[in-house]
Amino acid sequence: MEQRNLLERLARHLAAANPAFGPDHWQEQVEAAAGLLAIIKDPDDVMSQAGDDHVWRAMIDAALRQRWAIASAPAAEPPGGTDEEGDIPLTPDIVSGNRAEWVHLHEPQEKPK
Repeated sequence: MEQRNLLERLARHLAAANPAFGPDHWQEQVEAAAGLLAIIKDPDDVMSQAGDDHVWRAMIDAALRQRWAIASAPAAEPPGGTDEEGDIPLTPDIVSGNRAEWVHLHEPQEKPK
């Protein structure tokens, strides 16, 4: 199983929980996930009693630094792929099983004789 970093896991969770985004748009939630991590960077009293504050802050800082690698990663190809040239994304809602949508109608002067 692929091991994802904490920031990506949080972003995926936020995207899956929000119907406006959905699980395929998790990269749009990276900043929200980073915001959550920034909030918990400073441990509360109970957390401080359980462990070393400096280690906790270093771990959160390491997770936050990973956001730049996620942000610069190329976006995944749309689930439906692209056209032959790779210019037009073909998402599942654009492409249907209707073959008539793929027929190109030519003007009379363009038709082969």
